[in-house]
Amino acid sequence: MTLDGIAKRNFLVIGRVGMDLTPEPAGAKIGAADTLSAGMGGSSANIAAGLTRFGCGAALVTCVSDDAVGWFCENQLDRYGIDRRHVRRIGGEERTSLALYETRLEDCERVIYRNNAADFQMSEADVEAVDYSQFGALITAGTVFAAEPSRSAAFRAFELARAAGLTVIFDVDYRHYSWPSAKVAEEVLSRAGALSDVIVGNDEEFGFMAGDHGKGLAKARALAEDSAAIVVYKKGPGGAVTYADGEEIATGIYPVEALKPIGAGDGFLAGFLAALADGHALRDAVLRGSACASIVVSRPGCAAAMPDAAQLDTFLAGHPGPTQP
Repeated sequence: MTLDGIAKRNFLVIGRVGMDLTPEPAGAKIGAADTLSAGMGGSSANIAAGLTRFGCGAALVTCVSDDAVGWFCENQLDRYGIDRRHVRRIGGEERTSLALYETRLEDCERVIYRNNAADFQMSEADVEAVDYSQFGALITAGTVFAAEPSRSAAFRAFELARAAGLTVIFDVDYRHYSWPSAKVAEEVLSRAGALSDVIVGNDEEFGFMAGDHGKGLAKARALAEDSAAIVVYKKGPGGAVTYADGEEIATGIYPVEALKPIGAGDGFLAGFLAALADGHALRDAVLRGSACASIVVSRPGCAAAMPDAAQLDTFLAGHPGPTQP
C-alpha cells in the first residue's frame, strides 16, 4: 500500500461522463423552463475536471454512445483538459447518461436517465489498454461497479493499478437506482473498499457497506485499521472524521449560501486529492476539500463550478473559517 502516487499529480479516473441539463435562470423549475443550459456531468468526469482545475493531470476511462450526446461529452472533456484517449465510442442501443436538475434547494427536482447506460459497457480490454506506469493514482466511484461488464473491468483495473504501484482511491458514491439490489451493492462495494488505499464516503454510504446505517462509523474505522491508509467519513453539516495512521481527525465545514444540493462530494474529493498532491498536511487537505465542496454548491453547474487554486485561496481568505466538528 502506498500514498506516494498522489504526489505525482497525475490521476487515472474510471467512470462515467454525461450531459447535465439545468433550467435557467437559477431557481427555475424544469417543468416551467423556457431555456436549458447544457454542461458536463457524471461524478468521475466532475472529479477529473476538479483535478485539472488545480493543475493536476487527469485521464478518463469510460464508454460513450456514438451520437451527439457522446460527442458533446468528448468535447467537454477536451474543454477541461481531461485526457480522453481511453474513452471509447460504442454503437447499439446504449446511451450516454443524461441528467436534469434544478439550481435550487427547496423542492429540487432531479431526473437521471441511466437506462442501458453506455458507461456500463466498459470492458476489461478497455482497462487493459491503459499504460498504468504513466499515472500515480487511480480513482473510481462506486457507480462503476453497479453492472457488468463495467464491474469486472473496474476490479481488473484495481489489479493492474496495484501491480503498477498506483495509489487506489475509492469514492463510495452509492446510487441505489444503478444497482440490481441492495445486497449486491453491499457485497460489491465492500469488496472494492477492502482493495483501496484511500476511501471517501458519507455516513449513509459507510452504513450501507456495513449492512446497518447505525454501524457506518465502525465500518469506516475498521477499514482504516484493516486495509486502507486513509478513510474519510463525511457527515454532511457535521463535518468529517478522517482515520489515518491510528489517528482520528475531526473537521468542520465552511458554511455558505448554497444554490443547489448536488456536486459537493465531487468537489470535496478533487480538492482533497489536489491538496494532498501539493503536500498539505492531512487535516488541511480535508479542510481544503470541504471548502471546495462549499464553493461547488454555491455555484451553478457541477464541473463548471469546480474552483481553481486561486479561487480556493480567495474563498479561504475571505471566509470566517470552518465550523467546530
